[in-house]
Amino acid sequence: MPVDPMLQGLVTGFAVEAQEVIQKVTMDLLELEREGLDAAALGKLYVRLGRHLHTLKGSASSLGLQDLGDIAHKLEDALAPLKASARKMPRSVVDVLLHGLDLFMLRAQAHADGRGDALPDPAAALAQLVAEGPAPEQVSASVPADAAVSPLGAQEEASPDGALAMNPDALPESADTGWRVGARQVTALMREVERLREVRLRVEERGRELERVVTVLARQGLLAETAEARTLLSGTARLLRTDGEETSDIVDALEEGLKAITTRPVRTILDPLQRMVRDLSRQLGKEARLSVVGSELSLDRRLLEKLQGALVHLLRNAVDHGLEMPSAREKAGKHHEGALTLRVEQQGNLLFLECADDGAGIDVTRVRKVAESRGLLSSDEGDRLNDNQLRDLIFRPGFSTRSDVTDTSGRGVGLDAVRASVEALQGRIEVNSAQGQGTRFVMTLPVDLGSSPVLVVRALEQLVGLPMLAVEATQLARADSLRIGKRKAHLEYQGQLLQVVDLGARLGLRASAPPAEGQPLLIVQSGGKRVALGVDAVVGDRDLVIRPLPSEVRDVPAWQGAATLSRGELLLICRPDWLVTETGQTTVTAQRRALVVDDSLTARALHRAMLEAGGFSVHLAASGARALDRLQTDTYDVVICDLDMEEMDGTQLIARLREKRETASLPVILVSAHDSAAARERGMAAGADGYLSKRECAAGRLLAEVLDVMSRRGGRA
Repeated sequence: MPVDPMLQGLVTGFAVEAQEVIQKVTMDLLELEREGLDAAALGKLYVRLGRHLHTLKGSASSLGLQDLGDIAHKLEDALAPLKASARKMPRSVVDVLLHGLDLFMLRAQAHADGRGDALPDPAAALAQLVAEGPAPEQVSASVPADAAVSPLGAQEEASPDGALAMNPDALPESADTGWRVGARQVTALMREVERLREVRLRVEERGRELERVVTVLARQGLLAETAEARTLLSGTARLLRTDGEETSDIVDALEEGLKAITTRPVRTILDPLQRMVRDLSRQLGKEARLSVVGSELSLDRRLLEKLQGALVHLLRNAVDHGLEMPSAREKAGKHHEGALTLRVEQQGNLLFLECADDGAGIDVTRVRKVAESRGLLSSDEGDRLNDNQLRDLIFRPGFSTRSDVTDTSGRGVGLDAVRASVEALQGRIEVNSAQGQGTRFVMTLPVDLGSSPVLVVRALEQLVGLPMLAVEATQLARADSLRIGKRKAHLEYQGQLLQVVDLGARLGLRASAPPAEGQPLLIVQSGGKRVALGVDAVVGDRDLVIRPLPSEVRDVPAWQGAATLSRGELLLICRPDWLVTETGQTTVTAQRRALVVDDSLTARALHRAMLEAGGFSVHLAASGARALDRLQTDTYDVVICDLDMEEMDGTQLIARLREKRETASLPVILVSAHDSAAARERGMAAGADGYLSKRECAAGRLLAEVLDVMSRRGGRA
């Protein structure tokens, strides 16, 4: 029956709020069919379910939506016997209740859209709810695919107890009023807030400079000529400090307000996936339980919408391909119920999403055979690929290990779409797997919303930023807590031995050495791994806006972005997962070796990434003098040097190299921001073997030039 036009606004608000309650009921139902709940826990769940269903029934009836009231009443009837006995809910009953909730929500949305008069009579549907209940396939088919994943009219705010707010003044207001603001307008406002934050940082720096002036004057003694000036400056410094604190509060409030408008909790897309996993498992005759970690994190709404499809694909793939049948799991010594895990973590401007299962893992031999049979890989190409590269084939378009096409797989569409959607967001996806133990997909994505707390540290003369969320603790190195081995050092920390990583050596600035007594050590964690990071000094913490790196250096594994300090200096932000990954440690191997000499940290990172991609082992030097120190103890196949550096420029370094017999024939390539003919002639005349502008380096010319120069010099090219 049609809704009274006077109540249409209330019905619209009711549909929105009902969805939140239905999602809570769904989560409780999935919990009720689990094993291991005691009577007290079951009793609480049943009481909560009954209250929610009663609220739905009463609210629907008060709006004249009798069909919805009847559905809620039937659901109460189905629940009543189990509620009285407080026993585990049979899956057949869960099927009935979930089917009823789907029916309730679909009809509620139709009423909200003004289509209530076109709805069929609910008698047949109500009769079905009274019956034994539909099969799992019917349950899945009765709900549109997008409804199972992204519930209709998903609500983002709810009252604390989950009850529907039926205030007739509030609901028409929420439905009919408000501002429509475009994403570009919000983004522009965010940029202005970021500019204001940078201004606030500069004001704080000016205040510190003023205080230093007062200190300098005070050291001159209590001279009458400076007394008045010192008094005025001290007062101004205090006022400036107060104004800076107030400005900081305003910026924080603006930023939090923008985040409230532009973000929503991750749970709004993760919670509905519980139902999807449950229905798909039932359809395939499997058992699975999804655990979610980090669902309280709030992210950009647009990012969440784009990630939703990728997460659906990964979970469906895990249930269909990853998890074994219950009997096979028990035979392998596993629990009959498969474990799926979704983990969400943000560190600075990087978002990590992990989807893992404890299933059979990826059979790389089978992957290779399927890829060859489908023409995605030749036999010769397969011989040259390692296990990681073979696992990466599952992301190829058209790849599927299924020989038959089903409702859930076999069409070769899925993981390639996941990779495409992640890369469209300037992120990347990696897969790790162990035969018989499970598979783990990790998506890494940049997020660009507001400032992040950053700890600024120093290695030699270089300042480096670390996301504060990754820094668990700081302490000073003490001999009694260190274990120094021949190749590695470890720190005793909370009953564990953590590997000590020297930041300077990790960045290629110097050779690795054990920490000195009293040297700062940071306990850095990422992805469940921890290391003790040795730094030369801890400068302090800052609230900074972390920007993505330029495209030409975005794939450098060490850096996740860059920020600007108060004086305008560029600060590179290090990736915690790179620091804790032991495979990334600098090692001396028989591969070709290159020395990069540049006083720009960004340029060194860019050159290093390109050369390492070409198979080089790369060491770095921030000046000509440090390069000469390196060359006294190490040998290299090629040197890439900046033309314009302080103290010793590229031509002077070449002259020093050509003076010594050991380095007289060492290939040297000069790199410069100047692309003029005069600069090129100057460099070649100094004895350089090659010359590239930094524009040419950014375009990918460096590796080809290095190989060409080494070939001409007779090096290992």
